[in-house]
Amino acid sequence: MKCYKCQSENKENTKNCKKCGADLTPMPLWKPTWKWHARTLGAIFGALIAAYFLLNHLLKPYMRQIPSEITPWLAEAQKQDAAEKK
Repeated sequence: MKCYKCQSENKENTKNCKKCGADLTPMPLWKPTWKWHARTLGAIFGALIAAYFLLNHLLKPYMRQIPSEITPWLAEAQKQDAAEKK
């Protein structure tokens, strides 16, 4: 591994240059900020919400209706809701 300051040759696992003492640890190329995280999460949540509503709209003809004989409590709740609205 060559030093970026003095160009002297060093061992691969050394942290400092043996000649000039420069730091030889590799610098991270990019570190995400909180703004990047917020923007990325916002884009993901926005895409998920849009996909939910789009699929809900497109798949409405394929959604089944549950018969009231199977779920009588739902029929009673619908009757109560209708009575409360009047």
